[in-house]
Amino acid sequence: MTKRSGFWSVLALGALLAGPVLAEGETADTVVATVNGAKITLGQMIAMKETLPPEYQSLPDDVLFKGIYDQLIQQEVLAQSIKDLGPRAVATIDNEKRGYVSGLAIEGIVKEAVTDAALQKAYDDRFKDAKPQTEYHAAHILVATQEEADALKTELAGGADFAELAKAKSTDTGSGANGGDLGWFGLGMMVKPFEDAVVGAKVGEVTGPVQTDFGYHLILVKETRIAEKPTLDQMRDELASEVERAAVTAKIDELSKGATITRDGEGLDPAILKNSALID
Repeated sequence: MTKRSGFWSVLALGALLAGPVLAEGETADTVVATVNGAKITLGQMIAMKETLPPEYQSLPDDVLFKGIYDQLIQQEVLAQSIKDLGPRAVATIDNEKRGYVSGLAIEGIVKEAVTDAALQKAYDDRFKDAKPQTEYHAAHILVATQEEADALKTELAGGADFAELAKAKSTDTGSGANGGDLGWFGLGMMVKPFEDAVVGAKVGEVTGPVQTDFGYHLILVKETRIAEKPTLDQMRDELASEVERAAVTAKIDELSKGATITRDGEGLDPAILKNSALID
C-alpha cells in the first residue's frame, strides 16, 4: 500500500549511522520515535523488516536499522500531511486491514486443523470403500472426418502399422509423434465418448471410429492394469487442502451463525461496481 522509495534511497546512500542502543527488556510497544505525538514502536520496525526482500534482510544491522527507522519517520511525516483521506483511500485501508486480519484467522484455523491425525482420517475416509481402479495404456489416431478414419481402419485391417499411420496421419501432433501413444491413464482423464470406447475395447484390437469434439479417433488399447492405491505421503498436499477448506468453511459457518449480519446491498444493481466516481 505504501511506497518504500525513501527507504531504498537511504540504503542506496549507504547511511551507516547506528540505531539507538536499546536496553534489555524492550518490547514491541517500546517507543522508538514520535512525530507530532504519534508513536513509532519497535514492533513496527520489526514488522517492516520482516516484509523486506532477502537482499535487504542480509544488510548489516546498523544499515538496516537506520533505513527502517528513517523510513517509518518519513512515512509518518507524509501521512500527517494528508488532512482528509478521500473515500477511495479509506476504503482501501479498510479492505487491506480486513484482508490481513482475516488471513491471520485463517492461518490459526489451518494450523489447528491440519494435523497428522486429521490427514490420516481424511486418507482413510477417501480409500476405505474405494474399489480397485483400472488404468489403461492406449494409443489413438485422430482425423477430421469419419471417411478418413474408415479408410485408415481398412489399412490397419490389411496389416498397416498403427504407430506409423499415427505418425503420418494423426492430427494430434503431440501423441502422433509418438505413434499415437497416450501413455497410462485412469477413468475421468479422457472425454466421455473416448473413455467409454476404451473401457469397452479388447486389448490389442483397434476400436472406432469414435467421434468426440476433437474429431474421429481410432483407438488401440495396448494393455491394462490395476492402479496402485497412492500412499498417504503422495496424497498429503491434496488431503491437506481438503482439510483446510473444510475447516475454514466450518469455522466461517460457525462464526456467521453467531454474528448479526445484514445484507443491505443484495438489492443493488451489480453494475454499480463499475461506477468508480463514487469513491473519487
